[in-house]
Amino acid sequence: MVGEPRLGFGGTVSNPIEPNGAQLRGAVDLSSLANRAQTPPPGAVAGAANDPLVVQTDDAGFAPVLELSRTVPVVVALWASWSDQSKALVDSLAGLVRARAGALVLAAVEADRAPQLVQALQVQSVPTVVALVAGQPVPLFQGVQPDDVIDQVFDQLLTLAAENGVTGRIDETGDGTGAEPAEPVEEPLPPLHQEAFDAISRGDFEAASAAYKTAIAQDPRDTLAVAGLAQANLLGRLKGKTLDAIRNAAAQAPDDLDAQLDVADLDLSGGHVDDAFDRLLSLFPTLDADGKGRVRERILELFEVVGTDDPRVAAARRRLANLLY
Repeated sequence: MVGEPRLGFGGTVSNPIEPNGAQLRGAVDLSSLANRAQTPPPGAVAGAANDPLVVQTDDAGFAPVLELSRTVPVVVALWASWSDQSKALVDSLAGLVRARAGALVLAAVEADRAPQLVQALQVQSVPTVVALVAGQPVPLFQGVQPDDVIDQVFDQLLTLAAENGVTGRIDETGDGTGAEPAEPVEEPLPPLHQEAFDAISRGDFEAASAAYKTAIAQDPRDTLAVAGLAQANLLGRLKGKTLDAIRNAAAQAPDDLDAQLDVADLDLSGGHVDDAFDRLLSLFPTLDADGKGRVRERILELFEVVGTDDPRVAAARRRLANLLY
């Protein structure tokens, strides 16, 4: 299992986005989209029908895309039918991907048909382009870029993929020996996990939390339900809030615990794990007993979101223990 990939562009690409690997874990990360695979929707990519190098998908059809990224890097382009700019970029990306002769695959995702993916990746505008390497998201760029710049990005992406052991190639004919984007066989989710997944898909995070709580009550050792509950709670807290509103509120009221907790949620959901933990742990010594209790409860929940075996969690847990004792 590779760690979260990182890709730096040294300023060649405008509007780079930050990695968003923290929320891609457990029952509500990108891998949860693999449990509801279906036929991808029609899209805007010219000549994409039956093309193994260019696929069109949404939340429900994401399973083959996520699985394929463990063999070959997948470029995920989020576009919108109302944006001619984004449609033009997707067509451009399709041509550049095809020119790589099977070393890359393009997945075109209409943002309106993929609300869970949009939320997981914290997409703020279209077009947004992200790659998947071994199931992990790698930020590429936002907005339209010239073809020569995109080619440079693809070169760096392939280098990163090779460093992480993702070196497969797609047979362009679809009938050779190369890796093909065939649907993996997925085990069905347990009923309560499926109930939670369905609730998350429709944006009902309270119902998802309730389903996970029931699963935990039935089996306290259900670690996926524990992680799912933490992530459903996180998504529920962020629902309806904007990035600017959260950050402005925290800046204007640095002593407002609720505002600081919101920023920690936002940081973690955007992949800034260390920033989220540092914010809460730096705040902890300044609080009264009630405030410390709230921060401790929140940071323990965020540990579950990130994954208790993550080294960043281990470091933050040691720091919390020193503050407590």
